Amino acid sequence: MRRPPGDGDSTGEGPGNWGLWGAQESRRLCCVGPDRCGQALLQIGMNMMALPGGRHLGSIPLQEQRLHFMQVDSVQRWMEDLKLMTECECMCVLQAKPISLEEDTQSDLILAGGPGPGDPLQLLLKRGWVISTELRRIGQKLAQDRWARVHSMSVRLTCHARSMVSEYSTISRTTSQEMGQAEKLLMEKCSELSAVTERCLQVENEHVLKSMKACVSETLSMLGQHFGQLLELALTREVQALVRKIDTSDNIYITESTTGNLFSLTQEGAPLCRIIAKEGGVVALFKVCRQDTFRCLYPQALRTLASICCVEEGVHQLEKVDGILCLTDILTDDSHSEATRAEAAAVVAQVTSPHLSFTQHLTSFLENMEEIVTALIKLCQEASSGEVFLLASAALANITFFEKMACEMLLQLNAIRVLLEACGDKQRVDTPYTRDQIVTILANMSVLEQCASDIIQENGVQLIMGMLSEKPRSGTPAEVAACERVQQKAAVTLARLCRDPDVAREAVRLSCMSRLIELCRSPSERNSSDAVLVACLAALRRLAGVCPEGLQDSDFQQLVQPRLVDSFLLCSNMEESFV
Repeated sequence: MRRPPGDGDSTGEGPGNWGLWGAQESRRLCCVGPDRCGQALLQIGMNMMALPGGRHLGSIPLQEQRLHFMQVDSVQRWMEDLKLMTECECMCVLQAKPISLEEDTQSDLILAGGPGPGDPLQLLLKRGWVISTELRRIGQKLAQDRWARVHSMSVRLTCHARSMVSEYSTISRTTSQEMGQAEKLLMEKCSELSAVTERCLQVENEHVLKSMKACVSETLSMLGQHFGQLLELALTREVQALVRKIDTSDNIYITESTTGNLFSLTQEGAPLCRIIAKEGGVVALFKVCRQDTFRCLYPQALRTLASICCVEEGVHQLEKVDGILCLTDILTDDSHSEATRAEAAAVVAQVTSPHLSFTQHLTSFLENMEEIVTALIKLCQEASSGEVFLLASAALANITFFEKMACEMLLQLNAIRVLLEACGDKQRVDTPYTRDQIVTILANMSVLEQCASDIIQENGVQLIMGMLSEKPRSGTPAEVAACERVQQKAAVTLARLCRDPDVAREAVRLSCMSRLIELCRSPSERNSSDAVLVACLAALRRLAGVCPEGLQDSDFQQLVQPRLVDSFLLCSNMEESFV
């Protein structure tokens, strides 16, 4: 859900007003004769003297002209003019050819456009990303003993660090003693790194260089620690300001803008989510979700909460402020919009994720689980879009891992019928990600003996059979992985359900055995997934135990009779024939 900041938003920035100079036609003076060349130079000189107001110096008295030139620094004027004058051929050459022969110099980091004025968060994030990337690259060059590059990059790193400190001090205007000390330590280590790498350039003895390399590595490590401490202090300060603004504001527009900024920060990764949680972000957002005047902001606040709760600190804060009770109230209140209830489902899905070990002791969740599960089933049934259904079904899927009682509740609420009916509705179930959630619920519910009869009654075996043939549309890694999960869980569900002879006979009638054999023998059908192979072998063996007549002798001897590990090795080493 998080990526490092990029500079894509700054590429469109440029001079706000090109004035008269930008409208001038570019001229190639090398192609004209002496007279025309002189005229062209004269014309360019006239253009260079154009003032932004549209007047020329020719129309100003001579004394005033002299006064104007005395007041404007020539270098400053030249720098201003340079931004507006380009030579197309030169630009093409610069874009097509690197200045240095070293391949890594093409990717030197420059903050194009820089952060906007008065935006300390963007400044910290962009400069922080650049400096951390530089630290990583210096470590790589140090490992390769490329001392010239190590030194040049160390100098550039010092410039970036100095710029960050200077620019942030200018924007924030005030600084704490702790931050001042961190800034001092950072700049001292930067200077030390530049000095020691410069000395290494003058050393030729390999043994001496080896000892100095350890010193450089230690300095680099300490510099990284000081930089991390400074960046955390600065970000904490900015987060405190955002949380304080959300907590104290009664203006809907200010709260909306500030919550949006906080959500953007959560997308930068777990470290920032931890800072937000520690500084009271969860408390402030739930305060918003408990005020009727901010109802239109509930979806945005809940989306931010879901992002923060990917870290342990966020879940602990949610538990302290009775966040589960607030989510239950939102989910069970039909007066809330579908979007609001869907975002509440997303928070539930996050805090019940089986990948998070620290969410297994939410006592308040167990107290409200029946109401939450009932509300989620209703949301799945009434969902108007695939996204809403995905969020609600993901929450249900995670809850079936979280607490075994949830499967019994789902069975009593006719969840199987609701989910299987949704599979036929392309508006709600249209991606492998959604089918992944559905088959997860079915796989966890299939451990219950009563589940088999409901599956047969709702033609569930046929739908599970279709999931064994799940194929990606786009071929992206995420979609391919989702299709593998669908195939694997479909096979697991089938293996569990086939304890019931009626389900097994129905599976054989629908040619499930031939599809399972195909998945075992053809790596391309399962995208060479070992997990899918093991699940299919297990399901095939369960079916063969009930209806052995459905297998040919070769399939029985290779896929059923040997030990599971032997059949796995046989199938995983199969090479497809393209003859």
